[in-house]
Amino acid sequence: MIRVAFFDTKPYDKSSFEPYAQEGELEFKFLETRLTEDTASLAHGFDAVCVFVNDTVNASVIDQLTEGGVKVVALRCAGYNNVDVCHAYGKVHVVHVPAYSPYAVAEHTMALLLTSIRRIHKAYNRTRDFNFSLSGLTGFDLHGKTMGVIGTGKIGRIFVDICKGFGMRVLAFDKFPAEDSGIQYVDLDTLFREADILSLHCPLTEETQHLINADAIEKMKKGVVILNTSRGALIDAEALLDGIKARKVGAACLDVYEEEADIFFEDRSGHILNDELLARLISMPNVIVTSHQAFLTEEALCNIAETTVENIKAFFVEDGVSENELCYRCGKIESCRKGRAQRCF
Repeated sequence: MIRVAFFDTKPYDKSSFEPYAQEGELEFKFLETRLTEDTASLAHGFDAVCVFVNDTVNASVIDQLTEGGVKVVALRCAGYNNVDVCHAYGKVHVVHVPAYSPYAVAEHTMALLLTSIRRIHKAYNRTRDFNFSLSGLTGFDLHGKTMGVIGTGKIGRIFVDICKGFGMRVLAFDKFPAEDSGIQYVDLDTLFREADILSLHCPLTEETQHLINADAIEKMKKGVVILNTSRGALIDAEALLDGIKARKVGAACLDVYEEEADIFFEDRSGHILNDELLARLISMPNVIVTSHQAFLTEEALCNIAETTVENIKAFFVEDGVSENELCYRCGKIESCRKGRAQRCF
């Protein structure tokens, strides 16, 4: 029996993972608390832990987990910026779900954009009060506009296709351009200068942290719309707020926020929000914030559960190898998995 401790568990996690426990190979313990240095001891005696984007898997946590017998850290998400993969090497295996439903995130991004530019949220609130005035609801066509996409992995490429379906001109930037994709790649300065709308689909790394900052915003068109359904720290939120107040940024649609760990995924209605910056952003009439829900579709949850379970099981068979392991041995984290025939350590 493989014992797995789940951290930061929500009801939809339980419903998607519990059927796998009934097969008899896995035993799950669902914990509502996030994984931190203070809660890592709860995983002692377990074979694996399953974590999400706001769990902390730093060096101290990794050491506590390994001391408690944990052999696998299974991320039920694609991003791994919350994991010290360098420190994990040689101590605990780390696996993730590289693609659960790229369509879910790409479609949510477009939903945010359409809601914003066509004022759907404002119209919805008005008509519920039987206010059918059209004053202040004027939007603009997407057809013919230039979309700038940063990051052309699976999600980014699907979003590019969606934008082309609207008749948009698409420019993209990626450190590693997708070959034979038909995507028009440009440098960042060109993208900032020419894009009417900018959408972020790149991972969070030291290189991309605060990619959208005051200098970047200064290079953008007046009235640019900024979309972020990737990682909050890609945007310097202070700079974004300043850009909105200066009327440089026409609108912002955010499914993620840099300091979301202690805020998102919980009901905080009726409480005073201690994060003044987020409160000010939400108060802006041209800002839409959703609480990291872009991934949240039935298809995605099923794929996440299936892949996560497969990742965990792979390490508990003789010479088991998971194709979704994140390994620091060669410094490439993900790309070294190609052709992998044995464990990283």
